[in-house]
Amino acid sequence: MNPDFWHQRWREGHIGFHQDVPTPLLLKHWRSLQLANDAKVFVPLAGKSHDMDWLAAQGHRVLGVELSQTAVEAFFAEHGLQPQRRDSRYGVHYSAANIELICGDAFALDEAALADCTAVFDRAALIALPAPMRQRYADELHARLPAGCRGLLITLEYPQAEKAGPPFSIPEAEVCALYARDWHVTTLEHHDILASQPRFIEEGVSALETAVYRLERR
Repeated sequence: MNPDFWHQRWREGHIGFHQDVPTPLLLKHWRSLQLANDAKVFVPLAGKSHDMDWLAAQGHRVLGVELSQTAVEAFFAEHGLQPQRRDSRYGVHYSAANIELICGDAFALDEAALADCTAVFDRAALIALPAPMRQRYADELHARLPAGCRGLLITLEYPQAEKAGPPFSIPEAEVCALYARDWHVTTLEHHDILASQPRFIEEGVSALETAVYRLERR
């Protein structure tokens, strides 16, 4: 998917994927990971998600990566934070309190950038990618996280023929196939959410579930 697609969506405010509150399934399942309070959490394709602020409030250090400068600057502005900026080979780093957002390409991050990330949270990254990029995402980006890293992955499942993504439908079998090489995958929950998603109903989607997976890096 061309980066210009996402830049345009942020410029035009077409960000239906953004939530005004932290993800309820994050709040429900995060503590089951039993992470240290000061664990560093990687949030890929972070946008301006309130999930990062919630994770930081738990005492975690947060490392997010986001392609859109508009989204990065909006996150700090909306939380009343004045970030410090620095450049690196990964992009432009914005840091305030215990949150750091890199404005750049997630696939440019290497093992050195992610070496101290002992946790990962993905609500809107994998489902934003078409199938070929999902394979690359798992094989390259997630593979650079260190052994023992734990996290949550949240996906959507619906009849893909009924709606063009993103967000894309990713069935459980695909999740297991994508992560089987490097991660232990445990299904935590499937939940029917169609009634609460009018945009999907308007587009003619007949069934919609969200799924939550626990990931642990081998």
